[in-house]
Amino acid sequence: MKVSQRLGIAYIQTKFKILALVSKKRAAAAAFELFCTPYMKSKPQVPSIFKAAQSIYFKLEDRKIVGWEFLPANEAGYSKTILILHGFGSAAYKFKSYIKPLTQKGYRVLAFDAPAHGYSDGKMVNAVIYSMMIREIASIYGMPDGFIAHSFGGIALSLALENLPHSIDTRVVLIAPATETSTAVRQAFTMLALHNQAVQAAFHQLIFEAGGKPTAWYSIRRAMKNIQASVLWVHDEQDEITPVSDVIKVQEDQLANIQFIITKGLGHRKIYHDSAVKKQVVEFL
Repeated sequence: MKVSQRLGIAYIQTKFKILALVSKKRAAAAAFELFCTPYMKSKPQVPSIFKAAQSIYFKLEDRKIVGWEFLPANEAGYSKTILILHGFGSAAYKFKSYIKPLTQKGYRVLAFDAPAHGYSDGKMVNAVIYSMMIREIASIYGMPDGFIAHSFGGIALSLALENLPHSIDTRVVLIAPATETSTAVRQAFTMLALHNQAVQAAFHQLIFEAGGKPTAWYSIRRAMKNIQASVLWVHDEQDEITPVSDVIKVQEDQLANIQFIITKGLGHRKIYHDSAVKKQVVEFL
C-alpha cells in the first residue's frame, strides 16, 4: 500500500472516530453512504469494439442506465443472449475481451454500466438497486440465456435470479463473486476502524431499511438454494476482496448445479483477464 493510501485511510478512520463521538447514527449513515459509493466514478475512453456496437439505454427510476448491444456478424441472427455484469468501482468496458469470442459463437452480448458507474447516472448503488437493473434489462431486452458476473455483480445477479424465470439451461458464470455481504460489511468496519457496537448496529439497520432484509440475507450461498441455473463459479485462493473461505462454505452445500474452478495467484481482478479463465468461461456459455 502506498504512503498516500495509508494516510488517506488514517484520515478517514480519524474522521469516523470523531463522528461516532458526536452521533452514532450520523457515523453509521456516513459509513453506509461511503459503502455504497464507488471509489472511482469515471467515464473511461470507450474501446473501439464498443464504438462499433449499438449504444442503448433505459431509465431505472430517475437514473439513466447506459449500455451496449453487440451482435454477431451472422446475418441469420443470434442464438443466445449473454449479459455481462461488472463489479463495484468497475465498468462494462473492462470485459471488452469477452465480446468477440462470444459474438463469434453467434451470441448477442449486452453490457451495461451499473448505476453510479461509468456512463450511467447516480452517485450511490447497492445490491438491491443493481438487481433491479438486471430485472429491468430482462424485461426490456428479453431474459438472457447466460450471464457473466464479477464481484458485486455476482450478488446482484443472484438476488435478481430469485425473481426471474430461468431453468437448468440458463448459464451463469460467477467470477470472484461477493459471496457474503456480511463479510464485505465486516471488512468495511475494519477499514474504517468502526468498532463501536452501536454504530455497527445502526449501519445494519440502514441495510435493512434499504431492502427490507437483514445483512446476512444478502448472500449468494443463501440465494443459490433458490436458483436452478447451471453455474460455473471461478474464484482465486488469494482473493483478498471476496475471500475464498466464503466460497468453501458454498462448496460444502454440494449443490449439483454448481461447478467450481479454484485458481491460484490471480487475485480478485486479474482473474477475469486470465486467458485460461476466459477460455473456460466462453466454452461454458
